[in-house]
Amino acid sequence: MTETRPPVDITMTAIEFDRWYWPVEALKEFCGGLDIAATGTKAILRDRVAAALSGAPLPKAPRRGGTSSFNWAKTKLTPDTVITDNISFGPNVRGYFKAAIGSKFSCHGDFMDWMRANAGATLADAEQAWRTFEARKDDPSFRREIATCNNYLQYVRNARDTHPDLTLDQAKACWDAKKIQPAPGGYVHFETGDLTALNSEDTEPVDERPSALTSG
Repeated sequence: MTETRPPVDITMTAIEFDRWYWPVEALKEFCGGLDIAATGTKAILRDRVAAALSGAPLPKAPRRGGTSSFNWAKTKLTPDTVITDNISFGPNVRGYFKAAIGSKFSCHGDFMDWMRANAGATLADAEQAWRTFEARKDDPSFRREIATCNNYLQYVRNARDTHPDLTLDQAKACWDAKKIQPAPGGYVHFETGDLTALNSEDTEPVDERPSALTSG
Protein backbone atom coordinates (compact mmCIF):
# COMPACT_ATOMS: atom_id res chain seq x y z
CA MET A 1 0.00 0.00 0.00
CA THR A 2 1.36 3.43 -0.96
CA GLU A 3 2.36 5.70 1.90
CA THR A 4 0.55 9.00 2.12
CA ARG A 5 1.67 12.25 3.69
CA PRO A 6 1.13 12.32 7.45
CA PRO A 7 -0.60 15.22 9.18
CA VAL A 8 1.41 18.17 10.48
CA ASP A 9 3.29 17.09 13.58
CA ILE A 10 5.88 19.33 15.24
CA THR A 11 7.52 16.27 16.88
CA MET A 12 8.36 14.91 13.42
CA THR A 13 12.03 14.50 12.60
CA ALA A 14 13.59 16.70 9.94
CA ILE A 15 14.37 13.57 7.92
CA GLU A 16 10.70 12.55 7.89
CA PHE A 17 9.64 16.11 7.09
CA ASP A 18 11.96 16.15 4.07
CA ARG A 19 10.29 13.06 2.61
CA TRP A 20 7.13 14.95 1.70
CA TYR A 21 5.72 17.76 -0.38
CA TRP A 22 4.07 20.26 1.97
CA PRO A 23 1.62 22.90 0.74
CA VAL A 24 2.00 26.43 2.05
CA GLU A 25 -0.91 26.01 4.48
CA ALA A 26 0.80 23.03 6.11
CA LEU A 27 4.14 24.84 6.30
CA LYS A 28 2.46 27.75 8.07
CA GLU A 29 0.82 25.31 10.45
CA PHE A 30 4.26 23.89 11.24
CA CYS A 31 5.54 27.42 11.84
CA GLY A 32 2.69 28.18 14.22
CA GLY A 33 3.28 24.99 16.21
CA LEU A 34 7.02 25.57 16.34
CA ASP A 35 6.57 29.26 17.24
CA ILE A 36 8.68 30.49 14.34
CA ALA A 37 7.97 33.15 11.71
CA ALA A 38 5.46 32.15 9.04
CA THR A 39 6.38 34.82 6.50
CA GLY A 40 8.32 34.52 3.28
CA THR A 41 8.25 32.33 0.20
CA LYS A 42 7.38 28.66 0.27
CA ALA A 43 11.06 27.74 -0.04
CA ILE A 44 11.96 29.97 2.91
CA LEU A 45 9.19 28.45 5.03
CA ARG A 46 10.34 24.93 4.19
CA ASP A 47 13.97 25.68 5.07
CA ARG A 48 12.90 27.35 8.31
CA VAL A 49 10.72 24.44 9.41
CA ALA A 50 13.41 21.89 8.51
CA ALA A 51 15.95 23.81 10.58
CA ALA A 52 13.61 24.07 13.55
CA LEU A 53 12.79 20.36 13.46
CA SER A 54 16.48 19.45 13.35
CA GLY A 55 17.45 21.89 16.10
CA ALA A 56 19.71 23.85 13.74
CA PRO A 57 19.90 27.67 13.72
CA LEU A 58 17.08 29.19 11.70
CA PRO A 59 18.18 30.55 8.31
CA LYS A 60 18.31 34.32 8.11
CA ALA A 61 15.52 35.95 6.16
CA PRO A 62 16.73 37.49 2.90
CA ARG A 63 17.02 41.24 2.84
CA ARG A 64 13.89 42.79 1.38
CA GLY A 65 13.63 45.82 -0.82
CA GLY A 66 16.33 47.91 -2.43
CA THR A 67 18.27 51.03 -1.60
CA SER A 68 15.76 53.46 -3.11
CA SER A 69 13.20 55.25 -0.93
CA PHE A 70 10.77 55.85 -3.81
CA ASN A 71 7.19 55.31 -2.62
CA TRP A 72 5.55 53.06 -5.23
CA ALA A 73 2.37 52.83 -3.22
CA LYS A 74 1.47 56.53 -3.11
CA THR A 75 3.44 58.50 -5.72
CA LYS A 76 1.56 59.58 -8.86
CA LEU A 77 3.06 57.54 -11.68
CA THR A 78 3.72 58.78 -15.23
CA PRO A 79 5.35 57.26 -18.34
CA ASP A 80 8.57 59.05 -17.34
CA THR A 81 8.69 57.54 -13.85
CA VAL A 82 12.00 55.72 -13.45
CA ILE A 83 11.97 52.13 -12.20
CA THR A 84 13.90 51.81 -8.93
CA ASP A 85 15.42 48.83 -7.17
CA ASN A 86 12.57 48.76 -4.63
CA ILE A 87 9.84 48.35 -7.25
CA SER A 88 6.67 46.81 -5.86
CA PHE A 89 3.53 45.70 -7.64
CA GLY A 90 0.70 46.89 -5.46
CA PRO A 91 -2.56 48.59 -6.49
CA ASN A 92 -0.88 51.87 -7.48
CA VAL A 93 1.47 50.23 -9.99
CA ARG A 94 -1.11 47.80 -11.31
CA GLY A 95 -3.64 50.61 -11.62
CA TYR A 96 -1.20 52.68 -13.67
CA PHE A 97 -0.62 49.89 -16.18
CA LYS A 98 -4.31 49.00 -16.26
CA ALA A 99 -5.04 52.59 -17.25
CA ALA A 100 -2.20 52.68 -19.81
CA ILE A 101 -2.81 49.26 -21.39
CA GLY A 102 -6.43 48.47 -20.68
CA SER A 103 -8.35 45.70 -18.95
CA LYS A 104 -6.29 43.01 -20.68
CA PHE A 105 -3.26 43.96 -18.56
CA SER A 106 -2.03 41.25 -16.19
CA CYS A 107 0.99 41.58 -13.93
CA HIS A 108 2.52 38.22 -14.80
CA GLY A 109 5.87 36.84 -13.70
CA ASP A 110 7.80 37.65 -16.88
CA PHE A 111 6.79 41.29 -16.66
CA MET A 112 7.63 41.61 -12.97
CA ASP A 113 11.01 39.94 -13.53
CA TRP A 114 11.71 42.40 -16.37
CA MET A 115 10.96 45.39 -14.16
CA ARG A 116 13.10 44.08 -11.30
CA ALA A 117 15.98 43.55 -13.72
CA ASN A 118 15.66 46.96 -15.41
CA ALA A 119 16.04 49.59 -12.72
CA GLY A 120 16.74 52.87 -14.50
CA ALA A 121 14.26 52.25 -17.32
CA THR A 122 10.96 54.13 -17.36
CA LEU A 123 7.39 52.99 -17.04
CA ALA A 124 7.00 53.75 -20.74
CA ASP A 125 9.78 51.23 -21.38
CA ALA A 126 8.01 48.77 -19.11
CA GLU A 127 4.76 49.20 -21.03
CA GLN A 128 6.55 48.39 -24.26
CA ALA A 129 8.14 45.34 -22.65
CA TRP A 130 4.71 44.13 -21.54
CA ARG A 131 3.36 44.51 -25.07
CA THR A 132 6.33 42.53 -26.39
CA PHE A 133 5.61 39.73 -23.92
CA GLU A 134 1.96 39.80 -24.92
CA ALA A 135 2.79 39.53 -28.63
CA ARG A 136 4.87 36.42 -27.95
CA LYS A 137 1.73 34.53 -27.03
CA ASP A 138 0.86 34.38 -30.74
CA ASP A 139 4.06 32.42 -31.38
CA PRO A 140 3.13 28.72 -31.12
CA SER A 141 6.68 27.85 -30.09
CA PHE A 142 6.70 30.26 -27.13
CA ARG A 143 6.42 28.80 -23.65
CA ARG A 144 6.65 30.90 -20.53
CA GLU A 145 9.30 29.71 -18.10
CA ILE A 146 7.91 28.23 -14.91
CA ALA A 147 9.52 29.34 -11.68
CA THR A 148 11.25 26.56 -9.76
CA CYS A 149 9.00 27.16 -6.78
CA ASN A 150 5.84 26.38 -8.78
CA ASN A 151 5.94 22.61 -8.54
CA TYR A 152 2.29 22.21 -9.53
CA LEU A 153 2.54 24.02 -12.86
CA GLN A 154 5.77 22.22 -13.77
CA TYR A 155 4.22 18.85 -12.92
CA VAL A 156 1.15 19.50 -15.05
CA ARG A 157 3.27 20.73 -17.98
CA ASN A 158 5.54 17.69 -17.78
CA ALA A 159 2.56 15.34 -17.60
CA ARG A 160 0.93 16.82 -20.70
CA ASP A 161 4.21 17.07 -22.59
CA THR A 162 4.87 13.39 -21.96
CA HIS A 163 1.30 12.33 -22.71
CA PRO A 164 -0.34 14.89 -25.04
CA ASP A 165 -3.74 13.15 -24.85
CA LEU A 166 -4.08 14.03 -21.16
CA THR A 167 -6.65 16.70 -20.43
CA LEU A 168 -5.86 19.42 -17.92
CA ASP A 169 -8.32 17.84 -15.46
CA GLN A 170 -6.60 14.47 -15.81
CA ALA A 171 -3.18 16.01 -15.21
CA LYS A 172 -4.58 17.74 -12.12
CA ALA A 173 -5.99 14.43 -10.88
CA CYS A 174 -2.54 12.86 -11.22
CA TRP A 175 -1.04 15.76 -9.27
CA ASP A 176 -3.63 15.47 -6.49
CA ALA A 177 -2.80 11.79 -6.07
CA LYS A 178 0.99 12.19 -6.35
CA LYS A 179 1.49 15.21 -4.09
CA ILE A 180 0.53 13.22 -0.98
CA GLN A 181 2.95 10.40 -1.76
CA PRO A 182 6.63 10.40 -0.69
CA ALA A 183 8.56 13.12 -2.52
CA PRO A 184 12.19 13.23 -1.34
CA GLY A 185 13.29 16.84 -0.95
CA GLY A 186 9.70 17.97 -1.17
CA TYR A 187 9.55 18.15 -4.98
CA VAL A 188 6.93 16.15 -6.90
CA HIS A 189 8.10 14.75 -10.25
CA PHE A 190 5.76 13.40 -12.92
CA GLU A 191 6.17 9.73 -13.85
CA THR A 192 4.06 7.70 -16.27
CA GLY A 193 3.04 5.45 -13.40
CA ASP A 194 1.11 8.40 -11.98
CA LEU A 195 -1.56 7.73 -14.62
CA THR A 196 -2.89 4.91 -12.45
CA ALA A 197 -4.63 7.65 -10.46
CA LEU A 198 -7.01 8.01 -13.40
CA ASN A 199 -8.40 4.52 -12.92
CA SER A 200 -10.51 5.57 -9.96
CA GLU A 201 -14.26 5.81 -10.33
CA ASP A 202 -14.20 9.58 -9.88
CA THR A 203 -11.99 10.35 -12.87
CA GLU A 204 -12.33 9.70 -16.55
CA PRO A 205 -9.87 6.90 -17.44
CA VAL A 206 -7.08 7.84 -19.78
CA ASP A 207 -6.50 5.78 -22.91
CA GLU A 208 -3.37 3.80 -21.98
CA ARG A 209 -2.75 2.30 -25.42
CA PRO A 210 0.79 2.99 -26.68
CA SER A 211 -0.54 5.25 -29.43
CA ALA A 212 -2.12 7.52 -26.85
CA LEU A 213 0.77 7.62 -24.43
CA THR A 214 3.77 8.21 -26.64
CA SER A 215 5.87 11.21 -25.72
CA GLY A 216 5.24 14.41 -27.60
